[in-house]
Amino acid sequence: MAAAMTVAVVLAAVVAAAAAAAAAQAEVIGINNQFPGPLLNVTTNQNVRVNVQNNLDEPLLITWDGIQMRMNSWQDGVMGTNCPIPPGWNWTYEFQLKDQIGSFFYFPSLGLQRAAGGFGPITVNNRATVPLPFDQPHGDITLFIGDWYTKTHVELRNMLDDNQELGVPDAILINGRAPYIYDSALVPDGLQYETVGVEPGKTYRFRVHNVGISTSLNFRIQNHNMRLVETEGTYTNQQNYTNLDIHVGQSYSFLVTMDQNASTDYYIVASPRFVSNPRGHEVAGVAILQYSNSKGRASGSLPDAPNDNYDKYYSMNQARSIRMNTSAGAARPNPQGSFHYGSINITQTFVLKNEQPLSINGKRWRTINRVSYSPPETPLRLADLHNLTGVYTTDFPAMPSNAPARIASSALNASYKGFLEIVFQNNDTDVQTYHLDGYSFFVVGMNYGEWTPDRRNEYNKWDAISRCTTQVFPGGWTAVLVSLDNVGIWNLRAEKLDNWYRGQEVYVKVADPLGYNITEMVIPDNALYCGLLKERQKPQVHESNSKSSVQGDAGWSNKLLTTMILVVAAVIFS
Repeated sequence: MAAAMTVAVVLAAVVAAAAAAAAAQAEVIGINNQFPGPLLNVTTNQNVRVNVQNNLDEPLLITWDGIQMRMNSWQDGVMGTNCPIPPGWNWTYEFQLKDQIGSFFYFPSLGLQRAAGGFGPITVNNRATVPLPFDQPHGDITLFIGDWYTKTHVELRNMLDDNQELGVPDAILINGRAPYIYDSALVPDGLQYETVGVEPGKTYRFRVHNVGISTSLNFRIQNHNMRLVETEGTYTNQQNYTNLDIHVGQSYSFLVTMDQNASTDYYIVASPRFVSNPRGHEVAGVAILQYSNSKGRASGSLPDAPNDNYDKYYSMNQARSIRMNTSAGAARPNPQGSFHYGSINITQTFVLKNEQPLSINGKRWRTINRVSYSPPETPLRLADLHNLTGVYTTDFPAMPSNAPARIASSALNASYKGFLEIVFQNNDTDVQTYHLDGYSFFVVGMNYGEWTPDRRNEYNKWDAISRCTTQVFPGGWTAVLVSLDNVGIWNLRAEKLDNWYRGQEVYVKVADPLGYNITEMVIPDNALYCGLLKERQKPQVHESNSKSSVQGDAGWSNKLLTTMILVVAAVIFS
């Protein structure tokens, strides 16, 4: 049995403002008195048990971004499948990391809570029988990058509820820390910044996640090439980048060799992309790469970011250049390219269009195909199990229309074992990112303009990257293909938190035609009940933070097991 890992989660606070006083405080959600939270380090096909104790003053769910939850959407940690964990209660997630490798993260999925933190890394390692497609790195380094507001997530929620926009973030954080003082006019002295210590001549694996609210970021390490090797569970063709745009919710792995002289430290930079407000360009996250034999502090200007005034396609061409390593094994020894997705006939097509915010009943909402999703009090999957009617409908439009905008609890019907084409059409002025729970999809095409069926001639049908989060450029489209082999009700959402909060999501219902409990995992014994089923919920006995729903192994597989205990509590830290 794998060694158990015990983790505690607390609320913390961090100084996070590029233009604020160094003594400022802000509430954040941290884990085990850490911000970001601790690593869930596991191996392909291991079973995972995570007990979450919610000591916050509001409901909580934890979702596992990119973890596919095979036939088990009950563990997904979103409102369509799970009742929230009430304050003072705990709940145990149990799932298997079936046929997966790669770099992912977990975070709280309700009410903009991710804007306050609560996120942590997930690393799924290869089994010993499947070699890495590169030499074992000397070390493994995780970096969380993201925009940050000094307002609490509750204040940000209130702003959106009052039809306000969030505006330019106050800072870009790297691993929860403020920028290094690269410019005294922009960054006050005395702030804690992140330092990454390395040995000269060694190669390290950097796993970089954009966990921010709404800002695409350009990531770069001064004077160092970044060799891209993996993204969200797929090994990539290995190529060097001097910088890479990482959009909200996306994750990448780079190999970086420490091949520079140690006359000074080097900047690690995450700077905003595609921002229209001039002040937004002044906000940058800066950490320090420090060789063990470094002879001085980093100084001078930051390495330049891309300039799209000269090349509109720069970022798009970067994205197109990320291809699958078809000869590498990943979760299994067989090559990743052995699944010939390009020869499979498409059985369903969804064209999902977003627009600028639309007014519905006097409030500004985000929509997909002119529908703004409103989560019902009873989770969709729970309603299906108990044959409840009227909780939601399955009339979500699969194609755009000029119908009046509306608020609805509506899902998309998809056919189990079908091959789905999803086209994201972005008719807004900002970059969008979309994520699909329960699946990875092949990003086969993206371009500017309106998508039409003849655009299929542009699709990459051989080595398109397989991932779970993709960007869609303003005035453009992105097409993905996905094999519907995972029964359940799965959340498809905007990863930008303000858009998600305002309704830019939909659930994709992949029903098993054989019926319940034939292919899909059965509902867990510790399932929570709410909404129309709240009378079924029994009182929870709290003997201690580590007991209650975490006890009992009956019926659980005897394969390797990794255990985490997450305890969430309110604390101020500065």
